[in-house]
Amino acid sequence: MPAVESKYQPHDMEFRRLGPSGLKVSVFSLGGWLTYGGTQKGNTVTECMQAAWDHGINFFDTAETYSAGQCEIEMGQAFKELAWPRDEYVLSTKIFFGTGRKEPNTRGLSKKHIVEGLKSSLARLQQPYVDIVFAHRHDPDVPMREIVEGFTQCIRDLNLAYYWGTSEWSTAQIQEATEIAEKYNLIAPIAEQPQYNAFHRERFEVEYKPLYDQFKYGTTIWSPLASGVLTGKYDNGIPEDSRFATNPAFFKDTVEKLKSEEGKAKLEKVRKLKGIAEKLGANTAQLALAWAAKNPNVSTVILGASKVEQVHDNCKALKLLPKLTPEIMAEIEDVLQNKPKA
Repeated sequence: MPAVESKYQPHDMEFRRLGPSGLKVSVFSLGGWLTYGGTQKGNTVTECMQAAWDHGINFFDTAETYSAGQCEIEMGQAFKELAWPRDEYVLSTKIFFGTGRKEPNTRGLSKKHIVEGLKSSLARLQQPYVDIVFAHRHDPDVPMREIVEGFTQCIRDLNLAYYWGTSEWSTAQIQEATEIAEKYNLIAPIAEQPQYNAFHRERFEVEYKPLYDQFKYGTTIWSPLASGVLTGKYDNGIPEDSRFATNPAFFKDTVEKLKSEEGKAKLEKVRKLKGIAEKLGANTAQLALAWAAKNPNVSTVILGASKVEQVHDNCKALKLLPKLTPEIMAEIEDVLQNKPKA
């Protein structure tokens, strides 16, 4: 029996500090939104997580609302089966939307739901704590001081988490939370979980810039492939096994927009990006993932793979990062034509 148990190998993975904290996360991570506990269960979840681990991924993300709590259950069971040392992986969940129950205190960011919601998440995950708990949205019905106090209580008093963060909050809201934390000796958030991809840039690149400069705020970005649009899979319709097909109600408006002139223009840009990717020995998805990870303000890019093969394919984006020279990045910008103005 070794003195210290270890099952993790970093391989060629790159690591970045999560915001101003000392926590290091793999530049690519794995999340369960719209997949685990919903369209994918059991062995598939475990195998995808193992595949990510085999590439050096150490950060895994879920939320109480994903598949009404089933995502946490599936990922929790996978962690149990895989039996990785708890100190060798980073786990996050998110609190706000609840799991679909009707009682009003089972959602939102009251101190009651922050604490009890996180306890419920941990029970589903079969975990003593998460490394990071995110406020999945801002709650305008709760005073900001109560929100900050709630997350501070989870960390400082109850040992349910080490850090907390925000998701799709405005810069003003994050600044207010940080100022309250400093004023009342509470714990400030360290990272935001925003949408960011080559077609969705304004908030991440412009609005959040003061947060990077002032607080070294971290980011765990979601939808780096624009729900699959940036893979090129929708160039000729909607494949049966795609997210747009398996989650038709959720993506109804997105699918309709793809049929518009603006949508067709996006698909044409994806076709042009394919040419750049092939020149670099990669595919369009890998190029889009590497492009997002190239931004120094991205701490980690959350992958949303529903198949083991997707995990392996997406992780090849890591080797593409050094190939994204200023010249190649400029070539990509020429195709996108959407760089936000500061």
